[in-house]
Amino acid sequence: MKPFAASWLQLREPSDRLAREAAVAAIGEERWLAALRGDEARAAPSPSLQLPPMQVLDLGCGTGASLRFLAPRLGGEQHWRLCDHDESLLQALPDAMAAWARREGHRFESRAGTWHLAGTGFTARIERRRLDLAQGLDTLPFDATDLLCATALIDLVSHAWLAELIGRARRVSARLSFALAVDGRIEWAPAHPGDADVAQSFARHQGRDKGFGPALGAAAPEVARALLADAGYAVEAARSDWLLQGGPLQAALIAGMAAAALEQDPQAAPGTQAWRRLRTAALERSHLRVGHVELVAVPPARA
Repeated sequence: MKPFAASWLQLREPSDRLAREAAVAAIGEERWLAALRGDEARAAPSPSLQLPPMQVLDLGCGTGASLRFLAPRLGGEQHWRLCDHDESLLQALPDAMAAWARREGHRFESRAGTWHLAGTGFTARIERRRLDLAQGLDTLPFDATDLLCATALIDLVSHAWLAELIGRARRVSARLSFALAVDGRIEWAPAHPGDADVAQSFARHQGRDKGFGPALGAAAPEVARALLADAGYAVEAARSDWLLQGGPLQAALIAGMAAAALEQDPQAAPGTQAWRRLRTAALERSHLRVGHVELVAVPPARA
């Protein structure tokens, strides 16, 4: 799989956060949090007993954006294991976490080879691990995982890989958060005749093998929902769309979509290049919706 630059992840994080906040509101924050935390499953048998730390496994963690979004909302004591195949992103992770912690008034420090994050109402112990997710699900630290997170990942993987991941999560009764999975909706306003051609080429490019087998692309949310239902999970879902008007993220998307379309359909280069020029020229007058879906899944109660 081609690596993602830390600069790209930094560019998209504010839009990701707004999109996820909209999805949480659509699901209902208390309902969403209860699903993530497994409130019923984790209820202490006695008020005098302290719950153990919530064990969170984050796949394709990048520079830790999912932790930054979830940890303050989850609350309580947490232990995060962050996994990514890209060493450069893992190396960039501490600086990204430290900068965010300073902005938010949290405390972030390194002790004995692990990081510790503390804020109002929550603490998190953080470990990172370089791991080729495509090559060995059997090497993932599933044991004792309460919550498994994958953000902007499941559209890159194959049906077989996702089915195996869900099966392994089900065997340990882990809850699942699949966030920001693309669903194929790309809507421009005002529209241009070239939008559909570029979008079709871009969609075919999304289906290329990213190292996991043929990628699910825009089919990922519905495939995931079906696989989760088959595994007995109860699923909450909501749209988590990017809503953009001009700006650097929209500019990057225009360039990225054009590049992917050119790679997929070189014979359509004149039309694709014309589309890129027009869309770039009209950047600050254009609105763009990019469809994503947020999925939260809870396994059946243990007998």
